[in-house]
Amino acid sequence: MGLKIEDDERKLFSKWTELDGDLEGSDECIARTVLATRLMFARGDRSRTAYWQVPDDIDVIADIPYIDDGTRAHKLDVYLPHDVVVRSGKTAPVYVDIHGGGFMYGHKELNRNFNTHLAELGFVVFSLNYRVMPEGDFLDQLADAEAALAWIRDHIDDYPVDPQSIFLTGDSAGGTLALYATAVERSQEMADALGVNRSGLNLKGTTLISGLFDLKPYLDAVDGVDGIDESSPTDSMMVIAPVFFKTLKERGAQWADLGYMAAHVDFPPLFLNTSNDDFLQGDAMRLAAALCDAGRDFELHDPHAPKGQTLGHVYPVCMTWLPESQETLRQIRDFSYNLL
Repeated sequence: MGLKIEDDERKLFSKWTELDGDLEGSDECIARTVLATRLMFARGDRSRTAYWQVPDDIDVIADIPYIDDGTRAHKLDVYLPHDVVVRSGKTAPVYVDIHGGGFMYGHKELNRNFNTHLAELGFVVFSLNYRVMPEGDFLDQLADAEAALAWIRDHIDDYPVDPQSIFLTGDSAGGTLALYATAVERSQEMADALGVNRSGLNLKGTTLISGLFDLKPYLDAVDGVDGIDESSPTDSMMVIAPVFFKTLKERGAQWADLGYMAAHVDFPPLFLNTSNDDFLQGDAMRLAAALCDAGRDFELHDPHAPKGQTLGHVYPVCMTWLPESQETLRQIRDFSYNLL
């Protein structure tokens, strides 16, 4: 594919993303785009690894299969505040986290620091993998998210949590999946149209961080698009769109219309986070407008980057140490605890 991967990169990156092991037999253009995107994201994320440490007061149970097929794609981790474990009560609220990565990059380990920060705020966190492109298309990924929620439903009594206090979160592509999973949980009509099984969990609310919400342009690209800049994160999505969103367009294109979704789904309260220099800021605004028009309950948090600095895309997940991230995490806690 003409893209060079250094030996040290392969060893390091494989800890938190697939590189090229799943690309054999794929369309050459798609394979090249996926690998280029993975390398671009991984090289950018490399500086984050120094912060991937689990505090002593957080217990981690790693790599639990939520579908017992032996694949890494169908495993999840659980982060538990040690104090919650010691107290052995059934009162801790839960967050289920879906990592981002443009639908074609990353494993749950990418969000380790974000998950430990949520746990330190008092949440038990379930962090899940799913099949990334080309292993699965959009509806496959949504089905994986629902399968993980179903596993959590069936095993929730094994953990010191309140089964009636479950929240969902996701960032970037994970935010898209979290929005759709929330909608599926609240709409049997949507679940039937998309052919996805609902878990039946009663989600108290959902936190969406820098999500890609407006999918209509990508459904329009299912029939092909010219003039694509494969170095752009959003244009790279256009390359995979004809394959990745094909089944969504066939089964329920109307659900990609934010206005239609907001009008037809009785959403729980939503927390929307972006920033003024987030390249997906407009998606958060369009979703907020649709929710507002439909009379849904939501909060929109859109801070401006300090002068001479940047916040950018998914800053509360990628840069949890920033003062702005710490404030956003406190806001997420307040949003969630106010719903308990």
